[in-house]
Amino acid sequence: MAKILCVIVAALAYFMLADSLDCNKCSVGLVGICLNSNTLTCTTNTSVCFTGKATFPSISSFSGFNTQGCREPAGCNMTSSSTLLGANVSTTVTCCASDKCNPTTISSGVSSASMSLVAVFASALMVSGWSTL
Repeated sequence: MAKILCVIVAALAYFMLADSLDCNKCSVGLVGICLNSNTLTCTTNTSVCFTGKATFPSISSFSGFNTQGCREPAGCNMTSSSTLLGANVSTTVTCCASDKCNPTTISSGVSSASMSLVAVFASALMVSGWSTL
């Protein structure tokens, strides 16, 4: 009886993994380029792939930060606004439901001026964060 139960559990686990979605994962992305891309298998059959992008509307030349991975569909395809250290931030979350449908490169090419702006902004953010400690 125990062997039959083990076979049933193994078969269910196999089918659950077979139906799971594979998404691109990015914990840290700047100016549309993922700095640590990886592949992630979603843990539930209801999960979707997502790309979250945070931009600063007052800095139009800066394309923002992004993150990617798996999530539940609630909150997908929405844009919200908030503030970070006194600056307005617009966050957009887009979702899709096929394997690796969230590309890790969001823009095609990065200029050196954009990278310089990222370096300055990241440094200012770190200094500001450390000064509050």
